[in-house]
Amino acid sequence: MTHKGSIFNRLKENYLFAVVRGKSEQDGYEVSKAAYEGGIKNIEVTFSTPGAERVINRLAEDFADTDMVIGAGTVLDEVSARIAILNGAEFVVSPSFHPEIATICNLYAVPYLPGCGTITEVKDALKAGCDVVKLFPGGLLGPGFIKDLHGPIPWVEAMPSGGVSVDNMEEWMNHGAWSVGVGSALTKDLTDGNYGSVVANSRIFSDKLKELRG
Repeated sequence: MTHKGSIFNRLKENYLFAVVRGKSEQDGYEVSKAAYEGGIKNIEVTFSTPGAERVINRLAEDFADTDMVIGAGTVLDEVSARIAILNGAEFVVSPSFHPEIATICNLYAVPYLPGCGTITEVKDALKAGCDVVKLFPGGLLGPGFIKDLHGPIPWVEAMPSGGVSVDNMEEWMNHGAWSVGVGSALTKDLTDGNYGSVVANSRIFSDKLKELRG
């Protein structure tokens, strides 16, 4: 199995992505750690987090011998993608499709999941070698978009991000979501460094996934 294929297998098995938007470098690290403790193993540290590359590097070192899969989100250019990869990111996610990011990720055999909201964007991403696309914003597109997408392009895999909740996760799964990204739902109760709330909310999602998988 290829290096990229191995990462994709781990991401799909874990299924849930914690989309981490830390208010500071330390906050980003603590939210990531709490999400993992709650059972979410795919950790997407967004580049809207101050010092995101340092958060990624620290997680890569501290959780090197675990099943955490660390990646970078909100990556807007190939420079940021390379910085993330050199600091230990095993996957890269962006809110829109950028062929230059696809090129740098392909060079390092790292999965790139670009944000797509139209058939045209999905087609362009596939031509650039993207195996999985991020449906964004998921809340606007809705679960039915995957079914519509699979009409003309049945082989594409899609991960919704934005608008995913415990209540609609089953619907996304039933419509063929390859995985799902969860962000603000994990930190909605976070106040004054109460990262235990992130653990609790993450566990709600991870327990729901176990229930849905039987």
